[in-house]
Formats: sequence, structure tokens, C-alpha cells
Amino acid sequence: MPMWADLVWRVALVFGLIALVLLLHWVGRDGLKDNYDNKISFIDVLYFTTVTVTTVGYGDIVPVTPEARLFESIFVTPIRLFVWLIFLGTAYNLFLRNILYRWRMARIQADLHNHIIVTGFGTSGQEAVSELLARGTDPREIVVIDGSEKALERAEAQGCNVLCGDSTRDRTLKDVAIHRARGMIVSAGRDDTSILITLTARHLAPRLPISIVVRNEDNELPARQAGATTVINPVSFAGLLLAGSTSGRHIADYMADLAASGGRVKLNERAVLPEEIGGPLSAIGTGLGVRIYRGDQPIGFWEEAARQLQAGDVIIEIAEGNGPFERNGRD
Repeated sequence: MPMWADLVWRVALVFGLIALVLLLHWVGRDGLKDNYDNKISFIDVLYFTTVTVTTVGYGDIVPVTPEARLFESIFVTPIRLFVWLIFLGTAYNLFLRNILYRWRMARIQADLHNHIIVTGFGTSGQEAVSELLARGTDPREIVVIDGSEKALERAEAQGCNVLCGDSTRDRTLKDVAIHRARGMIVSAGRDDTSILITLTARHLAPRLPISIVVRNEDNELPARQAGATTVINPVSFAGLLLAGSTSGRHIADYMADLAASGGRVKLNERAVLPEEIGGPLSAIGTGLGVRIYRGDQPIGFWEEAARQLQAGDVIIEIAEGNGPFERNGRD
């Protein structure tokens, strides 16, 4: 429950217990003795109740009959202990836990360098994290932000760092050291929320690569304008696979093979090596070169510019995968 509701509930419980003891003390006031004036008034009963519930008493008002003493021993003493537990629990929830949280957050933040932030741990977010782990990413280099405790439990079970919070807020993204991250995956489940997260992240980390998932094709342009480096539309991608499958039944399988970490082939992006500068894209020895990015310009393997690699080029290649890609029980 919210912190204010938790505090109100605890205070109400304490006052309720004190009121119950007060009532029973008033009913059994004949078993009490006031060593000051030998008279028991309502104020005396109220004073004795509050002192007895919160401490062991001062001895100015004492139970004298066996019934009153038995009541204090069996009924009031457990209530006194329970009230103290409520006080301690409240102090922990409102103060000590926050101190421990800040201390743990500071230690986690100190270790967060070159990490990947995943906002939203729904279906797409879970698949992205699983694929990152399959590709060899250390789970301690992944930070998952979500508002659902159940989703965070699943992420934590995979070894990831987790934070329960709102990714549209600057404070949340600063808590996960976004300025030191190497990448961010945005999959909030709603396009408007994902775009707002992207805007927030972009103004905090102007050079951070941000990949965003949008469900509506109309939101692809706003997502790019918000600062997304890569915009992925699962519906459009599925349509491409379906359309491609009409031209050949193996096209969709091969594209899925390229995208999966466990396939026989995989797409790889890397910087050009010093020994490759000056040579053609077709001569690289680490895989089959399919595209060059020279600045923001994409260059196909068939184009004239691909015949001579230059310093600063980024190569997209098809390389050998980690194993056989299985689909429907077959390689």
C-alpha cells in the first residue's frame, strides 16, 4: 500500500489497542490503587493505560487485586510488545529501509558502467533480455525498470539489476546512471509512453543508442523525432516475413535464423579493422559483408563505394552462428 496509507493504518491500530485497554481498565478500575490520593478517576485510568502500554509503569498507580494483575500479565503485556513491534516496523519502513535502499542504490550505481537499460519487462522486454543473455551479455550489465513487482521478480531471477519506478521521470533514469549506459531498450507496452521515455532519455543522454518498440506504424516517425536510434515495429516486421514467405518458403526461416543468437548464422555489426582499410567489402575474412555505414550513409555491397573500405566505416556482416537453428524440431 502507499506509504501514507501504511502509516495511517499503523497509527489507527495503535490507538485502537490503547482504546481497548483503556476501556477494560475503566471497567476494572476497582482493581487499581492510586498511591497519591487513593482515588481512581478517568484521567488516572487514561494515564495508567498509556504508561502501561508504552512502558512498564512508574509505580504510582498499580494493580492490587489478583484479577487486575492477571489482566495486566495476560492481556496488557502482549499488547505492549505488539505496540513496540508496530513502532519498530514503522521506523524501519519509513526511515531505515529508505536509508538501506539509498545505500544499496549507491553501491549499484557505482558499479553501473557500460550497461544496458531495459524499460518495460513485458513480452518484448523479456525476449530482448533473454536474447542478450543468450548472446553472452553478463546479467549484471542489464538494468530492468518496470512498475510491476512481479515483472521485476522475473527479471531478478535472471540475474539482472532491477528498479521499480516510472521511466518517464528524470529521477528514475538518473538512478540507473543513464549517462554511463551503452544502450537502452524501450518497450513500455504503449507507444505514447515509450515515446515519452525516449524523449526523457534523450535529453539526459544525447549520444545514447536507444532502441524503441512501437506497435502503430504512424508512431514510427514521432519515435525517431523523439530521439530513438532504432525503431522496431513488430507488426510491420511480421508482415515482411509473411510477404517474403510467399516468394520462397525458406526466407522467413533464414531471417529468423539471422535474428536469433542460436542460429547457424547471425548478423554482426563492427568497426572496420585497420588491415581491412583500402580493401573491398567482399574481401573481409570474418564473414559475408552485406552493408557499410559511412557516417549516416548506408552503402550496399554492390555499390562502387563498397570496393574500398575507409577508416571509420561500420560493417554489417553475416557471420557464423553459435549452433544449429531449430524450427519445428528440425535444423
